[in-house]
Amino acid sequence: QVHLVESGGRLVQPGGSLRLSCAASGSIFSNYAMGWFRQAPGKERAHVAAISWNGDETYYTDSVKGRFSISRDDTENTVYLQMNSLKPEDTAVYYCAADTHPFWVVVSTKNWESWGQGTQVTVSS
Repeated sequence: QVHLVESGGRLVQPGGSLRLSCAASGSIFSNYAMGWFRQAPGKERAHVAAISWNGDETYYTDSVKGRFSISRDDTENTVYLQMNSLKPEDTAVYYCAADTHPFWVVVSTKNWESWGQGTQVTVSS
């Protein structure tokens, strides 16, 4: 099982940008599809973005399309989430996740195999 550690969350003003990082260790990173989820207070955890094991496929939830971008660097065993034009409704704890199932499977479920501990993103003036 892969170990995941997120970083980069902080307080940012509306309209600002932030890049989250998720460092993986303990397994072969390139075997995994990688994803970002978020959970706002009082709400269920929701899928934000995902990238396939080879980077050829990506997924974004509708509310972040055109604003967020997911990428991966297999030489660094790291997945990134670039977040632009941030809105207060983007405020949440952001979680990194990894899964070895086919991409078409993992984008249709929240039950991924491995999870990080989360990083807080707060968008507020």
